[in-house]
Formats: sequence, C-alpha cells, structure tokens
Amino acid sequence: MTTHARVMLAGLLLACGTLAVAVGVTDDDTPAAEAKTASKGPYVALGDSYTAGPEIPDRTGSPAGCDRSDRNYPALVAAGLGLKGADFRDVSCSGAKITDLTTSQSTDDGTNPAQLKAISSDTRLVTVGIGGNDIGFSPMIKRCVGAGALYKLAGSGKYVSEDAPCARQYAGDSGDSGDSVGQRIDEADERLARTLTEVRRRAPQARVYVVGYPAILPSESAECDREMSLAPGDVTFLRETEQRLNSMLRERAEAAGMGYVDTYTPSKGHDACSAEDTRWIEPLVPRSPAAAMHPNERGERGMADAVLHTLRSAL
Repeated sequence: MTTHARVMLAGLLLACGTLAVAVGVTDDDTPAAEAKTASKGPYVALGDSYTAGPEIPDRTGSPAGCDRSDRNYPALVAAGLGLKGADFRDVSCSGAKITDLTTSQSTDDGTNPAQLKAISSDTRLVTVGIGGNDIGFSPMIKRCVGAGALYKLAGSGKYVSEDAPCARQYAGDSGDSGDSVGQRIDEADERLARTLTEVRRRAPQARVYVVGYPAILPSESAECDREMSLAPGDVTFLRETEQRLNSMLRERAEAAGMGYVDTYTPSKGHDACSAEDTRWIEPLVPRSPAAAMHPNERGERGMADAVLHTLRSAL
C-alpha cells in the first residue's frame, strides 16, 4: 500500500470513529446504555404496589401511604434513561386499582390524586403496572395459604383427596359460571381498555408500556414447602391465574397500540419460593426489606432491566 493510500485509510477510519461517537455507539451494551441513547422525557410511572416497591428503603414522595421506594423500577428506569427532576414523576401507589388511575385514592397516610393527572401532552414515556388488586390476587394467595395449612394438617392427600381446596373455593364463589377469577379478569380488562384510551388522549405523543407481573410462584408445588403451606393444585391455580392476568394485560396493551413489558419470563426461578439470595419476590414472611409476596430490591432491579430492554428493542 502506498503512503498516500495509508493516509487516506487512516483518515477514513478516524472519520468513522468520530461518527460512531456522534450517534452514541459505545462499548457499553447494557439495556440502560442502549435505551439512554434515544430516551426522551418527561417520564411518568403509574401503578400499584409492584410498581411502588413498598418497604424497600428508602421511602420517597407523597403521600407517605403510597409507600414508594426510591429504588423501585420506575426510579431505576429513570436513572437508566438519564431522566431526573421534572422529567420523571412516579405517582404509583400501594393498593391501587385501575379506577385509582382516574380517581383519587385514600391511603392510611394521605390521599393520592388520580394518577393520570400526572400526564399531559408534554409526556413522552408512560409505564403502567396495574391489575393485581382488581382481581384480589394478594387476598387470594393468603386464602390459599390458609386452605393449604388445613390440607396438610388433614393429611396432605392421604386423607383428603382434593389437592386444590382453594381453587375449589373460588369456583364455588362464582355461581353458575364456575370461574370467578375469569370474571374478575374480564372486568379488569374492560376498565383497563377505557383507562388506556384516556392515557392516549392525555399524552398523544407518549410511548406507553403496560408492565406485567413477575413470576410469584414456581412451576413445581414442592418448591414452596419450606416457605408457605400450599396444596399442590393451588400452586398451579395461583400460577395460572397470574399468567391469565398477564395475558390480559398483554392483549389489552397490543389492542391499544401500546407496548407490553414481560417481566414474567426473566423472573422464572426467582419466585417467592426460590433461594433467598436469588429470589425477586419475598414470601409471606419476608427475609429482605420488602412487603410480603412483593418484589424486593433485586426484583425491582430485574423489572427495571426488563423495561429498559423493551425500550431498547423498540428503537
């Protein structure tokens, strides 16, 4: 190669390197780094306790009764996108139902305004994590644990043939239909459809993502024996109920032309019955700072990574 050709090649390589820096190409291929290259605020986070992160230190925002953590997934997503100050608002609240997105919510310590009041035509990113309280999932788990304790005291199948006593109770609650849980999910679907329409009306330029729930229970019932009493069939019932809820959330988001964040797949094996040093969800007796049957700090971080990965994939 001639000296002139070498000079021209060196100049071309230098120009390409300069262009790479200009468009944000870096050696860091983490979800946060890749999503940050095209991030725009303001970002508003809406949702319930799985979004708020109750009992994960430190508490932030008001009212105090919403029990938001400054390490929940919205805060981590905002940090990953380089958004701060007025470009990030977290109005999630523990105990919230879909109706609390459009109406004020009373808590044990203050009132949270309707969450949709936080979004406007200036909003450019919205995440929505909601629906579990609409189907009464937390009380459902507690009811099933109670039924499981009685099941095991009665002989764990040796003297009791029914291995899903809690599922049978919910079928009995449903009258003629035989599926009270399905009815609740259908009703939540209708409410969410109307609410997402309102989100789009208020923030027409925003990217909107519905965030699903992480895996709360394992695929095998025996894995829960050391953490909580559940009959084998009820572990299946609860797991399938959560999957039905997530399927509804995904379908509703897609029908509204919005995105869906799958947190269930990356959280498999990190459920409430998994090892203490790997779990994302705390059991009924938490071992880490977090509410019972809710994400711990590791879980919120995993959910944030799922959101950032989805944002990156949509670029």
